[in-house]
Formats: sequence, C-alpha cells, structure tokens
Amino acid sequence: MPLPAELADRARDVLAGRVQPVPARDAATVVLLRPGPEVYLLRRKATMAFAAGAYVFPGGSVDTRDTDQAVAWAGPSPAAWGEVFKADERLARGLVCAAVRETFEESGVLLAGPGPDSVVADTTGDDWEADRLALIDRSLGFADFLARRGLVLRTDLLKAWAHWITPEIEHKRFDTRFFVAVLPDGQRTRDVGGEADRVVWQRPADALASDFFLMPPTRATLTELAAYDDLDGVLAAHREIVTIMPRAVEIEGEMRLVTS
Repeated sequence: MPLPAELADRARDVLAGRVQPVPARDAATVVLLRPGPEVYLLRRKATMAFAAGAYVFPGGSVDTRDTDQAVAWAGPSPAAWGEVFKADERLARGLVCAAVRETFEESGVLLAGPGPDSVVADTTGDDWEADRLALIDRSLGFADFLARRGLVLRTDLLKAWAHWITPEIEHKRFDTRFFVAVLPDGQRTRDVGGEADRVVWQRPADALASDFFLMPPTRATLTELAAYDDLDGVLAAHREIVTIMPRAVEIEGEMRLVTS
C-alpha cells in the first residue's frame, strides 16, 4: 500500500528516530454477520481525524469503566478471553465490554439479555435511544446501563477473530482486538449517525470488489470471511490470534505499508 506524501515524510522521520511513535490505545471492534453471509459496515464521515471516509466495522476505544466495573456475565470469563488475546484479566474484561458497548452505540445491536440464555429482542424506542446517546457522551457507564436494565452480557455470542495494531507512523494509533458476532434474532441494525454517514450490509466478496475505501485490517478481515459460504463455517473456524502491526518500508524510493 503506497503512502501519501505527508505520511511518507512522517514514516521516514519515525524510522530515522526523529519522531517518536504515539502510544496505541486499546480498542475493540465487532464484525456483525447475518445470513448470506453479509457483514455490517459503516462509512466514517469525511471530517473524522482517523480513517476518514473508510468503511469500517463497529468499534472503538476501551473506556476506563469498561475495565474497572463488574457486569453480569455469561460465557467465557475475562480470564479466558485474556488467554485468547494475550491480555491480563482486567484488560480482557474491558475489551469484551467495549466490543459490546461500541456495537450498541454504532448499530443499535445489543449482545445482552435478561438471562444467560436470552437476548433482548428489540432496542428501538426513545428510552433505548436515550441510553445509547448517554453511553456515547460517557454520562452513562456500560456497567450501570446493564445493571439498571437487569441485563446479562452475552460474551458467548462473540468469537475472537484477529488482533491488529495501527502502524507506528500514524498520528492516532489503536491496539485493536477483532471479534465476530451473528446478529441476534429479532434485532436489527439502525443507521444511528454519529461518526458514520452511511451504513450497508454487504457480502464480503462484494465489499472487496466495490470502490469502498478499506483500511488494511478491514480488507484482510473481509478477505478471510469471503472464504466461508455460511455463518456456521465462520463460527466453527479455528482462529489463532496473531498480532499484526503493518510497518513502513522504502521500496525503490517509495514509502509503502506492508504487513509481512
């Protein structure tokens, strides 16, 4: 992937030690799936400071409260998720909570239910929208949101998929764990605005063949998912989580981003 001139200059500065990389913030993203299989993608507004105009999966940074506050929990424990993602238990809890919280904030889909074997059937309505907006502006913590509604976090509805770290040359960086999850029966995604100006459901192969602007992690994930004919295949796939951080290299005078 060739780098634009401004980023190429920064890459040379970072590689030469003239500029120190910024720390990467812990983050989580969820690939929502429905039969087809199709994936849910959001186009980030052109005004966004990071990945402007790119089609991405729902996700975002871990909130401190995601790691510190206990929630009613069904499915693999934080310790088990930590083993998968090579993270300590506190961070693993935060990653899972951030994954579910950000998915609700950016799509209206909530992977939680009244009990360990159930999931909420509908998240539309003014009261749900008020809570979603309060989560976005951080006036409401995710644990408090779940507790007030008597909901259990359904971590068993998530599957670990990948781990990508933004290259050291970028101005904003994220240390992101990727999950996949199937859209729960009865729920539906909503175009909730915010950081996105368009949302689509697309087969992975169709998204890859389109003119969508895709960041390397998104493109790689879509390429992997395009190999499966149905949801069962995706959910049954064996995934060994390997950390990938693309790096800048100079090839014949041109700065490029590579993943190998």
